[in-house]
Amino acid sequence: MAESVSPKLTTGKVVDVLLPLFLLALLIALCVQLLLPFVGLLIWTIIFAVCFYPLHRKLRTKVSNRMSAIIIGLGLSAIVLVPTTIASISAAGSIPSVIAAIQTGEKTVPPPPARVKELPLVGKRVDALWTQASTDMPSFVKKYRPQLADFAKTLVAFAGSLFVTVLAIVASVIFAAITLAYSESARAFIGNVLARITGSRKEGEHYMALIGATIKSVANGVIGVAFVQALLVGIGFFAIGVPGAGLLSILAMALGVVQVPVLIITIPAIIYAFSAETTTVAIIFTVWSIIGGLSDAVLKPLMIGHGLEVPMPVILLGVIGGVMAFGLVGLFIGAVVLAVGYVLFNEWVGRTEPAARSDGKSSSAKLQGAK
Repeated sequence: MAESVSPKLTTGKVVDVLLPLFLLALLIALCVQLLLPFVGLLIWTIIFAVCFYPLHRKLRTKVSNRMSAIIIGLGLSAIVLVPTTIASISAAGSIPSVIAAIQTGEKTVPPPPARVKELPLVGKRVDALWTQASTDMPSFVKKYRPQLADFAKTLVAFAGSLFVTVLAIVASVIFAAITLAYSESARAFIGNVLARITGSRKEGEHYMALIGATIKSVANGVIGVAFVQALLVGIGFFAIGVPGAGLLSILAMALGVVQVPVLIITIPAIIYAFSAETTTVAIIFTVWSIIGGLSDAVLKPLMIGHGLEVPMPVILLGVIGGVMAFGLVGLFIGAVVLAVGYVLFNEWVGRTEPAARSDGKSSSAKLQGAK
């Protein structure tokens, strides 16, 4: 007769197994809770560090590792922070005057041009509202006070968020420079983690290269193109003196980042140009705005997906879906997740081919040889 297992011994084994697992889960939960407030900052730090790591590697051949990180940090501040700060200050400075004009109704508005009434669908309505605002601003403000009050609150909230955004960018740049100073250790750590997950050092290196290339592709093809768009249309806004030119420039960049046509902003500015400037100036501004607004159609195919094994439409779908799901940082999260998923799916499809061929070689071996 088989000897029965002692209940006490069985319980002890269960405790020996579950207690370490419970403590490990508790440790992971506490680490996640402590890092959760800094997730956005850490992600942007990684993004900046990945984008500028190739430059850091080149600079290290001429200067020390630490000096290279300092140079990149200062240069990144000059390239990213200075234009952003100038535009933010300009936008924030124009907001109080706009709010005061909304509240008092003292702001004068030029009459609408005759072309406004000819616009399809909304022409007559826009012409009537514009005419009322230009002829009797106090009555216009009184009639639409609730809507204008909500708009004023939105402007105040936006002005407050500008300062926080600039501080977040400054912090991300500082941490990115520190990360670059320890880039080799950080890269080795990430490589070890991915090798552990994939079960192979070669596969870990492959996916690390894919993630880095995707981040750089999105940074150049989405944020870089949006910055160029905002710069082009912003030059036009400031040249003809469009009210709130700094705010409109920031909005143009935001729309470009989330893949919304910048023409949504430039069309009202074109209408303003025809009402406030001469016909020649307005036509030049219109051509310039169209070039700036449609520049992404030329730049994106050149920048996104270049050198990647992932097609551009997949990256764009990841960018748009990521923004919808996670906000601005979803640009990179969505693109990276979809790129990795696409590669994994391709590898899975490749492994469904017949394992044996007439020549005795497997199709998977052929794929490995092609790689």
